[in-house]
Amino acid sequence: DIHEDPDRLRQPVKRIVDGDGNLHWQEISWDEALDTTARRLVEIHNEHGVNAIGVYLGNPTVHNYGMLTHQGQLFRHLRTNNRFSATSVDQLPHHLASLWLFGHKSLFPIPDIDRSHYFLMLGANPLASNGSIWTVPGVGKRIKAFTARGGKLVVIDPRRTETAELASEHHFIRPGTDALFLLGVLNTLFSEYLVDLGNLAPYVRGLGDVEGAVRRFTPEFGERHTGIAAATVRTIARELAAADAGICYGRLGVSVQAYGALCQWLIQIINIATGNLDKPGGSLFTLPAVDTVPNSSPGGFGRHRSRARGLPEFDRELPAATLAEEITTPGDGQIRALFTGAGNPVLSTPNGRQLDEALETLDFMVSLDPYINETTRHADIILPPTSPLEHDHYDMAFHINAIRNTARH
Repeated sequence: DIHEDPDRLRQPVKRIVDGDGNLHWQEISWDEALDTTARRLVEIHNEHGVNAIGVYLGNPTVHNYGMLTHQGQLFRHLRTNNRFSATSVDQLPHHLASLWLFGHKSLFPIPDIDRSHYFLMLGANPLASNGSIWTVPGVGKRIKAFTARGGKLVVIDPRRTETAELASEHHFIRPGTDALFLLGVLNTLFSEYLVDLGNLAPYVRGLGDVEGAVRRFTPEFGERHTGIAAATVRTIARELAAADAGICYGRLGVSVQAYGALCQWLIQIINIATGNLDKPGGSLFTLPAVDTVPNSSPGGFGRHRSRARGLPEFDRELPAATLAEEITTPGDGQIRALFTGAGNPVLSTPNGRQLDEALETLDFMVSLDPYINETTRHADIILPPTSPLEHDHYDMAFHINAIRNTARH
């Protein structure tokens, strides 16, 4: 559909506003488009400094190995602190927990549902997403096979989702309180002496500190906030600990909230405390044919902060929620030129109306995108890529999340 779409751009276009204020788009050559873009970026860099250039990269970036392999070569010449991406409105808590616990932003344990006996799932709907940070083809069939052989799927979600319809149990939770539910589970594991590290014992440090930190967060304390009975929380903790192989997994619903990073950290601590991390039938680290983990930066946190609100960077990117104010707040480092690649942040990031208005104030904007959309309509120049049927592809990003080790070019 994308390939045949008559609205898809097939030639670079530049934005022209006539004397009556009407917007027009004019096709231009690639030479003019690239030369104009390069010249304007250099001019703004020379006049206002490197941080006057902002960069936003959208989700499709990781579905295009050309962007994955070459964007770094472009932006190493533009060493701006004003870099943003869809990561901060999606899976950033996963990355942060992986960095702190395992030493690399992309070390994600993947649910091994085909060999598991117990699955505790929070804020995820893989029947709609086909798995998220869990590349899992045919997930509906896998869940049905899992429960048919006696496996128990417990879903914690405020909404009756497609996945919840297949669950053995579905418990409604008040939105934003998942951390207290997880703390109650972990508290029970410690207080009832259910912690069993198994093969992880030689590699785990600091679990005693965790035990002390969660001591007052009992299931009874959480019940008042989550709406899930303390007895239910204790039963779930006992069943997970007793299972031969179990999984605790949470996705977007537990990430995009005030305690997203805490939720993802607690989920992995529960997997560790029950001995289910990197265990068949538990949450396993993958072995992809092309492993990006040893060939990429492990990431970092809080090495610089945004000007307007002092929000910390992660992996040299600032939260997308602060992009608009970094454009409109005067002073040294104010964004005056913006590069967007494969993203529509006016629709996909917080307070899109604020960003929509801010983009109109830029001195220059260029977008790498096949469409004129809510964001790219503000660009001075749009550079369209070829369609997915016009270039080759290898999914470098998603094989590190895959339930099976496969390779496809």
